[in-house]
Amino acid sequence: MRFEEFKEAVTAAAKQRGLTDYELYYSSSESTEVEAFMHEINSFSSSVEGGACFRCIVDGKMGYASTEDLSAEEAEGIVLRAAENAAVLETAEQEFLSEGGKTYQKVNTEPCPLPETEELVSRALKGQDLLYAADELVTDGSATSTVTMKENLAICNSRGLDLSHSVTGAGYIAVAVVKKGEEMNDSFELKVGPFDKLDQEALVNKAVHDAISKLGAEVAPTGNYPVIFEGKTMASLLMTFSGSFSAENARKGLSRLQGKEGEKIASENVTILDDPFYPDNLLQMPFDAEGTPTYTKAVVDKGELKTLLYNLKTAAALGKESTGNASKRSYDAPVEIRPFTLAIQAGDLTEEELLAKAGNGVYIDSLQGMHAGANPISGDFSLQSAGYLIEDGKKTRAVKAFTVAGNFFDVLKNITALSDEVKLGGFGASITSFASPAVLVEGLSIAGK
Repeated sequence: MRFEEFKEAVTAAAKQRGLTDYELYYSSSESTEVEAFMHEINSFSSSVEGGACFRCIVDGKMGYASTEDLSAEEAEGIVLRAAENAAVLETAEQEFLSEGGKTYQKVNTEPCPLPETEELVSRALKGQDLLYAADELVTDGSATSTVTMKENLAICNSRGLDLSHSVTGAGYIAVAVVKKGEEMNDSFELKVGPFDKLDQEALVNKAVHDAISKLGAEVAPTGNYPVIFEGKTMASLLMTFSGSFSAENARKGLSRLQGKEGEKIASENVTILDDPFYPDNLLQMPFDAEGTPTYTKAVVDKGELKTLLYNLKTAAALGKESTGNASKRSYDAPVEIRPFTLAIQAGDLTEEELLAKAGNGVYIDSLQGMHAGANPISGDFSLQSAGYLIEDGKKTRAVKAFTVAGNFFDVLKNITALSDEVKLGGFGASITSFASPAVLVEGLSIAGK
């Protein structure tokens, strides 16, 4: 049966059992991916998945049950399992459901038109031709991929909440592999958005240019240097430590920002917004996973920590209001806290002016080993890196195989300047992304030759 019919059946079953506090959450996703390799379609995948999660409060305890089977029989079964689950829980924490009747901001993007399979195949193959034509150094291993996705979300509960929203997206990836003698290097570019606005040739040429520019890279010299993190690279670093801004993590002692709201935690140059309506993010959301209205908020304003991110439960426990940041990794996952688009705001320098301000240092545009080399609680990191030397205010020789070490919170405090171009970088779980301009950080440790 369709979700609307399943919703009616679940509501009827909940009322029949005498439940007064309950919620039904539904999500479904469709995705298609085509990859071209060596002028042929290397892989094609198409998937449809999703399901529903029913939550109910019985004697102050929240029971969960989930299913992929949207049938009349399962409508009764999911209600029964959730109620039984609540009865055996021993938690004493108060649970909450969102109230209906609230006002929700409209998203500011049109649904992304999803290309047909024929266009996905055609663009993937065209990308192969563009890659090999871009430079004679391009070699086998270069790949192009086209991706589309659609996600449907719906939440209703016994308190008058009845919401639904759909998001669509398309993406193009070009991976350039180049070879000169025995040396090989690679680079990739990703573009998210409607294909009719995609400059495929420019994207491919950028990937090829960046791969070639790293040929002949040396190991960076050891020392303490001013470091510029390129925008997408800084966004990835922000993603790695974004859990520090969760009020739930702070409450559990898993964040150094516990009790820091209202205090300076970064340079006055740094403002960080969490924006569910970020213009370059197609996956904009008017409500969170609990149905709370979302809104754009300053998490850090000119260095001051204005707010952590809250869902209903954590907000109530800490005497705060929810910031609309409840999140579920999937329909059957528990409610967590995540940002939507966490973005460091732009500065006022061009990249050339940023390089000139650095003088002599290191420009980093690649970080590896985030999972093993970064501690998301302490903020410490030691990461394999690559990029370029900065000499006399210019980006010069490519460097590789060096380690940059420091602490994320010290990085925020030591940002002395930012570029005027923000780039969307890391993509996290659920509908989460990260963005940043290039940032200049004083005095980071580089371990190389």
